[in-house]
Amino acid sequence: MVIKPKVRGFICTNAHPLGCKKNVGNQIAYVKSQLHNTQQAQNTEGPKNVLVIGSSTGYGLASRITAAFGYAANTLGVCFEKAPSQRKTGTAGWYNTGAFHEQAHRDGLYASTINGDAFSDEIKAEAIAAIKENLGKVDLVIYSLASPRRTDPDTGDVYKSTLKPVGQAYTTKTYDTDKDLVHEIALEPATDDEIAQTVKVMGGEDWERWLVQLNEAGVLSENCKTTAYTYIGKELTWPIYGQATIGLAKEDLDRAASAIIEKLSGINAQANVSSLKALVTQASSAIPVMPLYISLIYKVMKEEGTHEGCIEQIVGLFTNCLYSQDPTLDDMKRFRMDDKETNDATQAKIKVLWDQVTQDTFHELSDYKGYNTEFLNLFGFAVQDVDYEADVDTLVQWR
Repeated sequence: MVIKPKVRGFICTNAHPLGCKKNVGNQIAYVKSQLHNTQQAQNTEGPKNVLVIGSSTGYGLASRITAAFGYAANTLGVCFEKAPSQRKTGTAGWYNTGAFHEQAHRDGLYASTINGDAFSDEIKAEAIAAIKENLGKVDLVIYSLASPRRTDPDTGDVYKSTLKPVGQAYTTKTYDTDKDLVHEIALEPATDDEIAQTVKVMGGEDWERWLVQLNEAGVLSENCKTTAYTYIGKELTWPIYGQATIGLAKEDLDRAASAIIEKLSGINAQANVSSLKALVTQASSAIPVMPLYISLIYKVMKEEGTHEGCIEQIVGLFTNCLYSQDPTLDDMKRFRMDDKETNDATQAKIKVLWDQVTQDTFHELSDYKGYNTEFLNLFGFAVQDVDYEADVDTLVQWR
């Protein structure tokens, strides 16, 4: 099958297996160049057995790659992906995971993945059984889920997240990728029910539930570490992110971190929220304002020489925060990997461009080309050194 991208709105409905494999290979090569030799030579502390919840794309995938190929860690992943069929490609996460398995097994590393709803207790039980059988205990748990809905395992109620401001309506600029159009968007404030449902989906309740169940099952190591990922942002994104429904949900991660530390005090667990920089992901592409904002920060940060992708951010998180004697923390004890984006000098440059950008100036003032390339890369398209005219086998299976 010859595969071309099918883009609808903020999503691509197909994926390219060879492009996804090349993306994973590029990240593995980066990690090995940065960590593999020096880590082994210096015997640096690092993870040995790792559970990654949300392991197939973005920051979760980068975390799994860093643990495995930077520290020779065994990894168990949890994700929710669609397998390919005779008529349709698999999801990008399916192909990413297949490529990860192939390289990990080639390098002699344990790698297994559970495909299912990570919010459910059934998948938690399956993960616990796999850890007991193959790993014994895990010393690092990464929580990197992004989902628009969650079924409460206790009640069966289905909660849906909402992308809205809180308190008052908000009007701002945005960029419509479908129409190539810069325009204003007016967003009505969320209701109390919408806020509560968003916190249920995107807050820390499930992260906490995972850690409690893992601990009760006896599969967490003494002094184990866990982190959940968030984005805080600054003034330009606060009304739709930091101070909106998503922001309130992400604030609940701070509550969950404290609860995890308290409930797992018997094994001296460490729990921190990690704030990472804004990047093109399947989640961020769906959020109003973010395509415009990210296109502008890419322009500024590439000119400054400070731009980083998922894998660079996560390698930095492991070396400068998770496994550092002097981690970069804020007053909420969050790991901060977003300072190259959120510092005042960089934000001032972005604000100037934000005020200037119009339909006529957008492509001149922004790095939309870079944004769009990274968007296509998420699905295995526009990746260098991949022949997109070739007939490829889409029926990749995990091994």
